[in-house]
Amino acid sequence: MVTRRDVASIVGLGALGAAVTASAIVPQAAAQTAADPNETTFARIRRTKKMRIGAVGGGAPYYMKDLSTGQWKGFYIDIAKALAEDMEAELEITETTWGNSVLDLQSNKIDIFFGLNPTPKRALVIDFSVPVFNNAFGILCKKDFKPKSWAELNSPDIKIAVDQGSSHDQVVSRLTPKAQITRLKTADDATAALQTGRVDAQCLITMLSLTVLKKNPSLGQFVLPTPIFATTSNAGFRRETDKTWRDFVNTWIDFNKGLGFIRNAIITNMELVGVTEADIPPGVSL
Repeated sequence: MVTRRDVASIVGLGALGAAVTASAIVPQAAAQTAADPNETTFARIRRTKKMRIGAVGGGAPYYMKDLSTGQWKGFYIDIAKALAEDMEAELEITETTWGNSVLDLQSNKIDIFFGLNPTPKRALVIDFSVPVFNNAFGILCKKDFKPKSWAELNSPDIKIAVDQGSSHDQVVSRLTPKAQITRLKTADDATAALQTGRVDAQCLITMLSLTVLKKNPSLGQFVLPTPIFATTSNAGFRRETDKTWRDFVNTWIDFNKGLGFIRNAIITNMELVGVTEADIPPGVSL
């Protein structure tokens, strides 16, 4: 696991948490109590000393759950732990799916979810952080199929699998409306559809695509269709009038990107699943 202490020692900085101390964070709603329905997320985390996130069990290298121990790994787990540490809070993890994460935020089951693409549809109901890193949508294809463009994929003869309600779903719905789109519960289900030959391809974000292929090279190949549809990976928040929680996280992300902690967390966890920085195709940058 990447620690900011390791990164700080490289650049000659002190403990990162010293940059954000309890005395420096004085929420306006600090006097609110649990009985106050208007208590903000930021105030509740500071009061209860608990920060709740959602995590996706099959989302390596973003999120990885050890089924034998129940322990979580992944670069967004490392990032969330570091954020909770600076909030002087305990991290609480609730398992979810990419498709259900927005609902979990809206229903107040979690305080933040890392790994959302800021689509217009999602922006209607939740708020987003600044980008954590850049990414792009790609296609996992069966061995005898290697399309070069989104236009080539936009055909009634092409079958594409996605996890329902995800950003992958929204991308293929917009870019390949003529294709036969199979919407399944999870990304793992969509991969299984590709593996069993029920579909020709699966739309998946680049990071996840590379991880899936490292686990199962016989699945096919990864294609980054042109034009490259670049996106960002952000954190999502429940929409509140008070933006203190969102603003704090934005400041925290920018600070840790500048320090190099976030990039190191991503690369280290990619290596845990066999993906190296050299595997990232041209056009995709962290």
